[in-house]
Amino acid sequence: MSTAETSTDAPSRPPLALIAGPTASGKSDLAVELALAHEAKGGRAVVINADSAQVYRDLRVLSARPSPHDMRGIEHRLFGTWDGAQPCSAADWAAAAREEIANAHALGRLPILVGGTGLYLRTLLDGIAPVPAIDPEVRDAVRTMAQEQRYADLMVADPAAVARIAPADATRTARALEVLRSTGRTLADWQGETRGGIGAAIDLRAVILLPERAALYRRCDARFAAMMTGGAVEEVATLLARRLDPALPVMRAIGVREIAAMLSGELSREAAVAAAQQATRNYAKRQYTWLRHQPHSHWHRVEGENFTARAIIDRILQE
Repeated sequence: MSTAETSTDAPSRPPLALIAGPTASGKSDLAVELALAHEAKGGRAVVINADSAQVYRDLRVLSARPSPHDMRGIEHRLFGTWDGAQPCSAADWAAAAREEIANAHALGRLPILVGGTGLYLRTLLDGIAPVPAIDPEVRDAVRTMAQEQRYADLMVADPAAVARIAPADATRTARALEVLRSTGRTLADWQGETRGGIGAAIDLRAVILLPERAALYRRCDARFAAMMTGGAVEEVATLLARRLDPALPVMRAIGVREIAAMLSGELSREAAVAAAQQATRNYAKRQYTWLRHQPHSHWHRVEGENFTARAIIDRILQE
């Protein structure tokens, strides 16, 4: 992320706080604590969601979306905004987030982004490549190919892309090949023309929570177990009754497929819980790795369990 530097040399830039972290790291509670602390000093704040599951109205339980009680009177935006039938792309979310941030600044409020979806954050801060819509025939042809053939074709057509993509990564392989075949240009070429990022226009005050991994995984397991008794099964049953396209992001959210398999009799309750807990831990691991290595080094990383919310809050509000 090239534009995510803090702009201490440009105090006239409006502030944007960001609390990032893997799932179950406690970032949502910390964002509310930050907002309350800011308001205790006479300011106003608004929390803006940057989590790709919490944008969907249909995933209140499985996304661990904050309840009104959790919000503690602080205004929250972009939580449960999208209906599950409407996919929310990174570009869609970034456009909505830019508007919410601009509105907050216009009203003299501190916008506080909270989430762990790296693609969302990168798109908002650095911008997005203006790749044209992919020709449907090209997309269908590429998506129906075996991964081994896709990878071999990409190795010939774009060796530089292959060097960055693992042989088993079907999603990235397909994307690189379909862009090349549809536009005649490599994805890297397009990514060199990113536009729409706000990183250079704001005073970013970013904190990344990186809890001790074993403790994080225990929280992931406990949280999903609580979801199972807290409405997740009913949530998935309601979602399945809508008969939405299984390829939609809302249908691929962690817990949906596992609970759906339980409801159809393919998995026992115990097996469904174990599978969803494993998927959650895997997702947390991927987020953890991305957040540790990808964002700018100026983003403050808080590692382990020995930290206080007060210290993080003071750091953000005093920058």
